[in-house]
Amino acid sequence: QIGATRIVNGRVLRQDAFEQLIDPGRSISAASIPIHGITPDMVVGQPRIAQVLPSFYAYASDTVLVAHNAAFDMKFLQLKERSTGLRFDQPVLDTLLLSAVIHPHQASHRLEAIAERMNITVLGRHTALGDAMVTAEV
Repeated sequence: QIGATRIVNGRVLRQDAFEQLIDPGRSISAASIPIHGITPDMVVGQPRIAQVLPSFYAYASDTVLVAHNAAFDMKFLQLKERSTGLRFDQPVLDTLLLSAVIHPHQASHRLEAIAERMNITVLGRHTALGDAMVTAEV
């Protein structure tokens, strides 16, 4: 699943979101279903990542990417560079690293912990779009 939203002039544009379920081309582990809520039936008929990345690339072009634990997401995108011919080389801000630098004495820099410290309501956690929305609010 890929999910993203735009932030323009400090405002989260919730109506301008990108969200797409993806057929992973392999089985979904039973352990991940309760975490993400994505079942095998949900991805039947969904596009593969190579079909979705061009649309996401267009959506994210000329932006600064913001992600929590950005290394995880960027590694995934980098692994697909050769097969898709798309290079996500724009600047990236990582809210996990920013939290660690700004608040070095906090016990946790998990997205939920940061949101709680900032009084941000967490909805749809562990879905791509839900995580993107919380990260945008942070």
